[in-house]
Amino acid sequence: MDPKRHRGRVFQHPPSQRAPRPGDLHRGLRRARPAATGRILMRRHHLPIEDYGAIGDLRGVALVGRDGAIDWCCLPGLECASVFAALLDPERGGRFAIEAVDGEATTQRYIEDTNVLETVFEGDGGTLVVTDFMPLSGSLEGCGGSRAEQAIYRLLTVEEGSLEVDVEWSPRLEYGVKPTKIHEEGRAWVARCGSDLLSLTGLPGDAELVEDRVGPVLQARFTVEADAPVLLVTRWGSADPASPEEGRERLDETIGSWRAWVHKEEATSTRAWAGEWGGAVIRSELALKLLTNAETGAIAAAATTSLPEEIGGVRNWDYRLSWIRDAALVAQSLLALGHRADAEAFIHWVEHVAATEGEAEWGLKIVYGLQAHQEMEERELVNLAGYRKSAPVRIGNEAEDQLQLDVYGELLAAAEEFFRLGGRLEPEVIEFLPKVADMACEAWREPDYGIWEMRNGPFHLVHSKVMVWVALDMAIRLAEEGAIEGDVERWTKSRDAVREEILEKGYDEELGAFKQSYERPVLDAANLRMSLFGFLPTDDPRVQSTIDRTLEGLTENGLVYRYRSDDGIAGGEGTFGVCTFWLVDVLALSGRVDEAREFLEGMVARRNHVGLYSEEIDAHTGEFLGNFPQAYMHVALINSTLYLASAEGRELPIPSLLGAARD
Repeated sequence: MDPKRHRGRVFQHPPSQRAPRPGDLHRGLRRARPAATGRILMRRHHLPIEDYGAIGDLRGVALVGRDGAIDWCCLPGLECASVFAALLDPERGGRFAIEAVDGEATTQRYIEDTNVLETVFEGDGGTLVVTDFMPLSGSLEGCGGSRAEQAIYRLLTVEEGSLEVDVEWSPRLEYGVKPTKIHEEGRAWVARCGSDLLSLTGLPGDAELVEDRVGPVLQARFTVEADAPVLLVTRWGSADPASPEEGRERLDETIGSWRAWVHKEEATSTRAWAGEWGGAVIRSELALKLLTNAETGAIAAAATTSLPEEIGGVRNWDYRLSWIRDAALVAQSLLALGHRADAEAFIHWVEHVAATEGEAEWGLKIVYGLQAHQEMEERELVNLAGYRKSAPVRIGNEAEDQLQLDVYGELLAAAEEFFRLGGRLEPEVIEFLPKVADMACEAWREPDYGIWEMRNGPFHLVHSKVMVWVALDMAIRLAEEGAIEGDVERWTKSRDAVREEILEKGYDEELGAFKQSYERPVLDAANLRMSLFGFLPTDDPRVQSTIDRTLEGLTENGLVYRYRSDDGIAGGEGTFGVCTFWLVDVLALSGRVDEAREFLEGMVARRNHVGLYSEEIDAHTGEFLGNFPQAYMHVALINSTLYLASAEGRELPIPSLLGAARD
């Protein structure tokens, strides 16, 4: 589940009261006001991670701060270099900022059931609404049916009266590694870096190009009247303008496309199980789709790179890649929501890349690029200071270089779950899956780096061994269901041997729980997952004891740490959101419904002001940590809602859930 490459020591924290919600923090931070000379002085500090919303077009994603600044965007796609990266360095990264001169940003919200964002400024002269979206049209179902412009539209409207507005446009192409030049071409402003081009059109009146310490900055001040909206468009690859009227048309198309996807008949009719969390489920559904690549079906782990797990620390990784961990749970969530075409696109992509690109010296890779051309090599960008001085800033990810035995179980569990719920396996996948089971038979006795991709391994990790068991168990099921053919006798003998070893070496009586590895008798929240895949029934005393020890040893203020042991990287980290959702799942499967509901309610309350999550949460302050928005957090919310709904007796849209079907 966790798309991480390195992990480090988690510091023990003193007891504290329940942490505040993230939206309650840092409300006093404001941008500098214009100087007396008329110079526009935009913000030069970092917003909290939780102070962002996200927009996108199924190719790229942009983060818009509560103050109206776009501080992060990679174009023409999420896997490409940034054009705005003030998120990682307010001085050098570049931004596209809008603010009311004599007003304050008061509200940020999504237009209902879309990924279109509104930021509202209140001033003495009126109310300014900035509507941000990346144009999208056509069908969003699965792959290949949508159309995008590779542009960001910013529609400025004043509801009554008029407001004076400041704009800063300071793109830094190629992460700012190479110089960006800005010049005027006709009615457009154009930024160039080598052959790359980004334009800005729609500025009314004059603008001024000034040089700051790191490059050119375009600044403008103008008045927006109630009857005269302004459309600003920043576009990749061309300088084609668009009128406010065209902007309205694109906005209507984009809203319509998102809502058609959310409210397709199959989805609307199957969401009643979500109950009071229906709104949270829809927002997570939209966040997951936002991070999905329209061309391949791959789902990015997050929209950003190098947002830190500890402020000032070194745990900063690139998540603009797709990990195949928890592919079965992704498929379960999408199918439960009525998005069969999206589930098929993702599972077909997972199985295809694993079959055609995944073989490494030691077996299979766990992480892949969103596009075939995406560079995976990890390197550091020394020109960017990092979020709140959290360096280094990294692009690329070397997770593929580690032996991670759980990949076998992830692949085969995804295939079996997909097939069980009515999906069709491609011929190349049918041929490939028996090879995966054979690899598991050969590799299971080896130590590995596991789901958390530890730096100080390898170890004989209990979770990894369980996932090898899952791989073989699922291969046998697929063979029994007639989906694949292979050496079932060998798979069965190896499966039984793995199980016997785990039960002999993996449970620690003194700890009262399944331990992290055979070598280290410490808690690890990943072991909560064994019930989800049927290794042991949830009523097994060892499973219940592991849950109880996790509650005692890894849980703080309603949030769960992954572990509290050294993993070979300096520094600490926050609580890990998906671990808290795993706890909800196993509590619900165990019939401990009141506890499951309490944890789920707590996690829903910790979403930010527009319903999004980062990867981690500080247990004491409620601050978001890690990359944002994080796909698997939103998958986990959907699945935890499903598990609780099942435990409370609500009718589900799929025959059974992982774990519940295996008991």
